[in-house]
Amino acid sequence: MTTYAILLLIFLLITKHAIVDFPLQTPYQWMNKGTYGHPGGNLHAGLHGIATIVIFSFFVDYSIAIWIGVLDYAIHYHIDWAKMNINRWKGWKADSHPQFWVLLGFDQYLHYLTYVGLVLLAVTVK
Repeated sequence: MTTYAILLLIFLLITKHAIVDFPLQTPYQWMNKGTYGHPGGNLHAGLHGIATIVIFSFFVDYSIAIWIGVLDYAIHYHIDWAKMNINRWKGWKADSHPQFWVLLGFDQYLHYLTYVGLVLLAVTVK
């Protein structure tokens, strides 16, 4: 995979993330991400996984794209679940605790690191 393709792939994953994590995320999804196994959290992570499969299918064999999407789903789900439970455990709220925003930033950072790892995986298995 060329450097240009890698940069394009990372750009597409970050764009996907911005769309799926914000405008496409409904209250049903974000309010239930902290309950392990809840359909709302699975729906949210599933949308990420499906979009990741679509993106990677332009760069790698479709079977590899599917596995990468499943991995993205699982990692995304657990990052979000952990964030929600840390906020709940600490009692951090968006309107009154700066730590809420620090944790949200860390959550986003972990998602972006996931994309770097998924691209590295795609480059090494292709």
